[in-house]
Amino acid sequence: MASSDYSARHLSVLEGLEAVRKRPGMYIGSTDSRGLMHCLWEIIDNSVDEALGGSGDEIAVELHPDGSVTVRDKARGIPVDIEPKTGLSGVEVVFTKLHAGGKFGGGSYAASGGLHGVGASVVNALSERLDVEVDRDGKTWAMSFHRGEPGIFADTDGPNPASPFTPFVSNSELRIVGKVAKGVTGTRIRYWADPQIFTKGATFQTEELFSRARQTAFLVPGLGIDITDARGEETTVESFRFAGGISEFADFLSTDAPLTDTWRMQGSGTFTETVPVLQPTGAMVPTELTRDCEVDIALRWGTGYDTTFRSFVNIISTPKGGTHQAGFEAGLMKFLRAQVELNARRLKVGNDKLEKDDILAGLTAVLTVRLPEPQFEGQTKEILGTPAVRNIVATVIAKEMAARFSSSKRDDKAQSSLVLDKIVSEMKSRISARAHKETQRRKNALESSSLPAKLVDCRSNDVANSELMIVEGDSALGTAKLARDSEYQALLPIRGKILNVQKASVSDMLSNAECASIIQVIGAGSGRSFDIEQARYGKVIIMSDADVDGAHIRTLLLTLFFRYMRPMIEAGRVFAAVPPLHRVIVMNPGSKPNETIYTYSEKELDGVLAGLKRSGKKYQDPIQRYKGLGEMDADQLSETTMDRRFRTLRRVTVKDAASAEEASRVFELLMGNEVAPRKEFIIAGEGLNRARIDT
Repeated sequence: MASSDYSARHLSVLEGLEAVRKRPGMYIGSTDSRGLMHCLWEIIDNSVDEALGGSGDEIAVELHPDGSVTVRDKARGIPVDIEPKTGLSGVEVVFTKLHAGGKFGGGSYAASGGLHGVGASVVNALSERLDVEVDRDGKTWAMSFHRGEPGIFADTDGPNPASPFTPFVSNSELRIVGKVAKGVTGTRIRYWADPQIFTKGATFQTEELFSRARQTAFLVPGLGIDITDARGEETTVESFRFAGGISEFADFLSTDAPLTDTWRMQGSGTFTETVPVLQPTGAMVPTELTRDCEVDIALRWGTGYDTTFRSFVNIISTPKGGTHQAGFEAGLMKFLRAQVELNARRLKVGNDKLEKDDILAGLTAVLTVRLPEPQFEGQTKEILGTPAVRNIVATVIAKEMAARFSSSKRDDKAQSSLVLDKIVSEMKSRISARAHKETQRRKNALESSSLPAKLVDCRSNDVANSELMIVEGDSALGTAKLARDSEYQALLPIRGKILNVQKASVSDMLSNAECASIIQVIGAGSGRSFDIEQARYGKVIIMSDADVDGAHIRTLLLTLFFRYMRPMIEAGRVFAAVPPLHRVIVMNPGSKPNETIYTYSEKELDGVLAGLKRSGKKYQDPIQRYKGLGEMDADQLSETTMDRRFRTLRRVTVKDAASAEEASRVFELLMGNEVAPRKEFIIAGEGLNRARIDT
């Protein structure tokens, strides 16, 4: 824009939004895909707030091939009348003024999420183009913005952020672009994220969007959220709507067998706080206000040891917790410690004290609090900071747990007893594991070792460079001893198929010789006591045969690592070796030595043989087909599977929390007690997709 065209109007519109563009991380956390998703949820959350207030029960989100996104709702629609203080339409105020909107003063929203009233304007400031249409008063009103500034795009072939843009200079125009039936209301927002702000490669994450939409649908019963991703060759559509509430959410999140029913606990409390309130004169006056805080909790204990906890403030996720989560944990800890002391003789606890991890083992819980104008630590709202919420939540959980434990109902009595037994068992396991772990440190040459006799250890004490190779059977062990580099490669043989720990209890797992040997050799404990810093090897490599039994053994071992040594997988320190299936010997004429080619699939073998025939080369027939690692000699095993220069390894890892949840469901589906879902999975053909299994 030429300097001569720069007016006071532009200054008033852009003075706040320029700060957002200069330091976007203060408002959306980052400028990568995570920040891009944060912007999208700011827009969606505005529609969710409307649904929470009883206006509209449908939200539609569409990801377009050109990188833009549209969010539609059928709520009240953004106000289109003139706001008296600014002289601007409600639409322009919402999208250009920071800290403006209906979320202040307790008028329109008793409890809401979003960026404290700056969400829509922040997204607008960080968008190359934003178009908004509002259905209200029998008309469709529209306005467009370029990097936060209102104006007109001269589109010739559909909306495009590159179209010529003319900003408003003196007065804004909220255009009327259509008519709607009387009573029809709603808002449609489409925006293109600004490439000047967001890093190259930042994209909307479909799976994250699905997960968050599902979560929101659980938290707002009856709200329907439709997601359409039209960016790929095939359009993906997912719809979410749940009639229940957080009890269903807790059931959905839990992956282990239930120890208790899902317990629903609700309560409320009040507190006072002094906040600056904007007066009609424009002055900010400190005012003491009484706030109501509603608490809703759904929890259940399962037979596993993993903790799944989700906390929300006005349905906005707080992944890093805050005062509400601290109150939940403190109230639960205080109550259960008192219960254990009352039942100390029956539980045989002695002088040992419960810790937080003992109580949270196997717990799945969803905690929601609703209060007006919550205080967050940081603009991205990941941590609740309102101090008074801690005591309110602690009081509610303690009161509701006391009612459950003192209930005369048979089920409540039985389940309460099971909870006490479980947490005391976890405490004893923790204490025992801590003592056991102290004896499992790597021994030096002057110390005695209690490691299994069948372990063929390496000489190096350099953990980062060392490898533990778990081999299948003694025959493979014999060959691997000759093929390994004894400086940094250790070998541990296992006999056949180990215990399926997805179905077995912790005690059964620990009493299984093969499982116990693996845990003992790695030396970092198991379950909640696992400490990856104490692991004796930098890599764990599963070397199983390239057949169905080998794949089953590999799956059983991965189940053991995922359930009891998950940090090894999360750190990317667990690998699967890729041994060859075939050995092709190409016969060269004369004195030239024969050439050896290894192939790893039937398709690759067919391609190699076809290539040899085309080039007129001969090969030894029949082709050697390896049924197991024990059929290779030491040189072949070293060259194909163990030598770092030539081998191929597949890293087994979990990228993030969402991936871990999905992995838990897959392990439960494939290895758990429930046969029917596994049968359906196989019949549907998913379980027979060899490419998925091998990768």
